[in-house]
Amino acid sequence: MFDCSKDVRAYHDQDVTLPKVEQDAMRDRRNSNRTRLRNGLDKAGKPKPIEFVKQGSYAMKTMCRDPDNDYDIDDGVYFEKKDLVGDRGAEITSLQARWMVRDAVDDGKFKRAPEVRSNCVRIFYEKGYHVDLPLYRRVVTDTAFGEEVHYELAASSGWRRSDARDVSDWYEDQRAASADGIQLRRINRDLKKYARSRYSWRGSVLSGFGISVLTTERFRANGREDRALYDTMVAIRDRLDWNLVVVHPVTPGDTITRGSDDAKARYFREKLTEAINTLEPLFDTDCTRKEALKCWDKVFATTFFSERLEEEQRASVAASAVISSAALLNVTAAAAAAVSSAGGGRHA
Repeated sequence: MFDCSKDVRAYHDQDVTLPKVEQDAMRDRRNSNRTRLRNGLDKAGKPKPIEFVKQGSYAMKTMCRDPDNDYDIDDGVYFEKKDLVGDRGAEITSLQARWMVRDAVDDGKFKRAPEVRSNCVRIFYEKGYHVDLPLYRRVVTDTAFGEEVHYELAASSGWRRSDARDVSDWYEDQRAASADGIQLRRINRDLKKYARSRYSWRGSVLSGFGISVLTTERFRANGREDRALYDTMVAIRDRLDWNLVVVHPVTPGDTITRGSDDAKARYFREKLTEAINTLEPLFDTDCTRKEALKCWDKVFATTFFSERLEEEQRASVAASAVISSAALLNVTAAAAAAVSSAGGGRHA
């Protein structure tokens, strides 16, 4: 396979992973929402959250750049179960809890008011992205062996046992157990970027979380970044060939896909096959760097790779011009020195 390792790594670093300035902006907005929610709950005489926990791709650090800033930032809000009661002491429903958070976080300064969604409260920003606030309650049960603690999500179906921290812990365990946990995360981002590289794919392709699960299952570490990405693509495609079901890694009995012929998993498999076929010319013995980079451009629907080659060529021409100029100056200086040392000239 024609070696484009440095190019694939450069694409990740420059066009896939989020730059620090965007990460900082997201963190600032997250912190502002936390303060806004605390103040709103206090003003309304509602219970205070016991903690906030970042989750999802934001916590796993697998978010990738999006030209429309279509980012989903998840920040879990946790309460004690005993505090989530109504005026008469009865336990409030999951829907009432979500409305409590929505009303508290809405201070009237948002252009679009926060909304109650099936499993969270969503806050919208003009730049395109949104922040989701899923709400959890801490449940303490007395047993013969002491207190037992678990967490429940305020879901559309009611209070459902769940804790997003389990997913983040699972992902870190997978990275630690892999041959190269840092590269695994990069390849994970690359695959998510590929899945969203065309607008027409976005409603049809497997979720980012599903792609993360498949990446941990079939990651193929390699000293060459391009081979690691290609080999992982092939391994995931082959895995989906025999089984389209993606099991939830921390919720027993739950799946990320729907049924044995999930349309989104099937679509992702088809797109992986397209990418693999697009990269076939790189295995030809006469493949050139220009041809190879064009293939990678086609995979990611970008011009990054070809432009990188053009920049290299311009730099090479500029360097040659500098060398030629320096050589000419050296020849001129040498000639002048020779005339001087020979004592030449009409006054000799």
